[in-house]
Amino acid sequence: MKVRVLFICLGNICRSPMAEAIFRDLVNKEGLQDKIVCDSAGTGGWHSGNPPHQGTRDILKVNNIKDTGIFARQLADKDLEEFDYLIAMDNSNIANIKNLNDMLDGTKVRLLMDYTDHAAGIEVPDPYYTGNFEEVFALVKDGCEGLLREIKQVYSL
Repeated sequence: MKVRVLFICLGNICRSPMAEAIFRDLVNKEGLQDKIVCDSAGTGGWHSGNPPHQGTRDILKVNNIKDTGIFARQLADKDLEEFDYLIAMDNSNIANIKNLNDMLDGTKVRLLMDYTDHAAGIEVPDPYYTGNFEEVFALVKDGCEGLLREIKQVYSL
């Protein structure tokens, strides 16, 4: 069995592909790539097929994290069933996810920052609008580390 994690933001070019790349890097460094898989999607499809935003690519490169194979796609109904964790960047993402299926388990759809010790309930700001990719990277990395800790504990990995 593989634990499946989907990171979700609005357009799938800034925050969620950054989270996918960071989380994949963390999983690989722990040697858990056979047990945990991740992907990302956007609630909107405007950027489908495009690589991550240049700001996301730049901050990942500075931190020596690869974004190979990451291209924007829109969240699909089947994602809601196929993934064990649906990790949103902000509350509007959660509302959009629940619009697809209002019966989703509340533990399956969570904010990324809920997995941190000091920022639970905090939203990850969209650097598409703020331009602050460094701040977003720090928040996303913190959230991804906490999420991985929880998954390792829950699944005894």
